[in-house]
Amino acid sequence: MPMPSLAALPIRRLTPRDLTACADLSEDRGWPREEHKWCLLLTAGKGYGIDDPEGGLATACVVTEYGSRHTPDLCGIGMVLVAERHARQGIGRRLMRHVMAECKTSPLTLYATPSGRPLYEQLGFKATGSSEMVRGYFTSGGPPSTVATRPAAAGDLTTLIRLDGDVFGVDRTHMITRLPAFADQVRVAEENGRITGYAAAWPNMDTQVVGPLIARDPETAKALVASLAAGTDRPLRTDVDVRHADLLAWLKERGLASVAANAVMTHGFPDLPGDWRRRFAPLTVAAG
Repeated sequence: MPMPSLAALPIRRLTPRDLTACADLSEDRGWPREEHKWCLLLTAGKGYGIDDPEGGLATACVVTEYGSRHTPDLCGIGMVLVAERHARQGIGRRLMRHVMAECKTSPLTLYATPSGRPLYEQLGFKATGSSEMVRGYFTSGGPPSTVATRPAAAGDLTTLIRLDGDVFGVDRTHMITRLPAFADQVRVAEENGRITGYAAAWPNMDTQVVGPLIARDPETAKALVASLAAGTDRPLRTDVDVRHADLLAWLKERGLASVAANAVMTHGFPDLPGDWRRRFAPLTVAAG
């Protein structure tokens, strides 16, 4: 019996039961398996994919919705992958068109690699910014910070949700409430009893990803990163908005090196909401 054409195969919703197939697809394209991150995205967001007739997934992506449940204020698209054997056959474009239709009139955002950017531009996305991924073992040094940090407590959660919504411009409660279980560390910066920033470090293969990173100013962001680095012996990785040149320069002085750059792209609105001056790094680029 001949195999059905990819164009005829249905697009279906993915669930946490597809975790292994999603990780296999990542590995097929030379990405790390990132099962911990896939698990978060498949439970907090909506996964979409096409089954490969020969087994596994031919393509997949995840949409994370923010704000209103019925008409999201923002949809973040990530982990757009096509199996190597099905590359350049149009199924990635077909999946993206399906996802965009599912999101209806909601504004869209994604982080695009250089190889993925042309497709997104053809679909109407516009580059509105960029981020730089840095990675490496953090080395302490320089004068001690005057910014006080501490581990986040259960009683801080309401404050963190409110601060996060103010900085990101959309309600991300369903993501932030998952942080204590998802991350190895969540720390806050505090001044006179008032929280002025927060950051998390979560495990991703052999690294600790720092994100989200929200802070009143660069010095607060640096103090949060340094405090997270003190709590792990793994290399750090984070994706910093390139407008925060001071933080990027400091991270490189502390031992992290640039490994990749991504374009921040939007569709249906001119720029991301919120206050970029306090938004230093996302929880993950895969969630927008």
